[in-house]
Amino acid sequence: MQAEIQIKFNDIDHAINILKKHVNWENSLNRVREFNDLVESQNFWDDTVKAQSIMKEKKQLEKTIGQIKCVEIEKENLFELIKLAEEENDNILIEETIEQLECLVKTCNKLQLESLLSGEADSNNCYIEIHAGAGGTEAQDWALMLQRMYSRWSEKRGFKVSFIEESSGDEAGIKSCTLLVEGLNAYGWGKTESGVHRLVRISPFDSSSRRHTSFASIWIYPEINNDIDIEIEDKDLRIDTYRASGAGGQHVNKTDSAIRITHLPTNTVVQCQNDRSQHRNKAQAMSMLKAKLYEIELKKREDTNNQNKIDKGEIGWGSQIRSYVLHPYQMVKDLRTNVEVGNTQSVLDGDIDVFIESALALKVGMKR
Repeated sequence: MQAEIQIKFNDIDHAINILKKHVNWENSLNRVREFNDLVESQNFWDDTVKAQSIMKEKKQLEKTIGQIKCVEIEKENLFELIKLAEEENDNILIEETIEQLECLVKTCNKLQLESLLSGEADSNNCYIEIHAGAGGTEAQDWALMLQRMYSRWSEKRGFKVSFIEESSGDEAGIKSCTLLVEGLNAYGWGKTESGVHRLVRISPFDSSSRRHTSFASIWIYPEINNDIDIEIEDKDLRIDTYRASGAGGQHVNKTDSAIRITHLPTNTVVQCQNDRSQHRNKAQAMSMLKAKLYEIELKKREDTNNQNKIDKGEIGWGSQIRSYVLHPYQMVKDLRTNVEVGNTQSVLDGDIDVFIESALALKVGMKR
């Protein structure tokens, strides 16, 4: 067997060993068996909250174990196929098998990266909050482009996307919006996207066709469950009602049903308008506020441990994490990892995993 091919097989074996160590393989297998016994017991669903928590952990473990087993089976199949192709001197089959082998190496790398999503809230759903920076219509259009990008990214990953709040722009685009992204590890994958995003292009709103620079901020924070107790005192809140606008507004803006809650000690603001009921919007907004305060606490812990810090400064020069240049050339560059992509349309269509994966890897490198 060629040395280059053997190296690829060795890389896959190494990745499998790392994945098994990370998941504590034997312990995970035993834990799934224990969960199966629990689920089959008669009183399992007596405590619904506990049962749902167990089912969530069971599903996650089974998925991880299944992925590793699939890699092992695929590796063995390719090993036998390569041997057969070399014995019969079938160069076409060898080339096809090498291509499959390279795909399996990429799969292993992705699974290793995914295994790093073991933070306290990484497995949770998440909120994506987008705010247009200074610049009026141009910045508001850029915020809408980012909303589309993250919606497309979420859908490509198989996540469910819901609109919680949207404030329309004066002429075009949006001033702000909040999306709820539901799916396993949604927060873990999305969390490194928080920061300021910069766009350079010829403005479609400028009659002189001049080049403009626009900014928008992204804040991603995890949805939290009722098990996490966040204390919020009534005296620390300012609650405002207003008439909804934006996506779906024609269905919900007959009354002042939209809710804005400001947490005064931290100046943290949340808004919700996705329901006709003011009561339900208030409940959703309170849940979002708790999630934001929880995420702030997570970031404080990271800062204390000298981990990755997010600059939540002014939406403008010097605070951006990524630049999207559409003129005079086309390039998207992440300023933290120096990863560059020339296909800007693909990125704006939601193909941002290359930036997310490199940012996650960099974060882990900092921890080490």
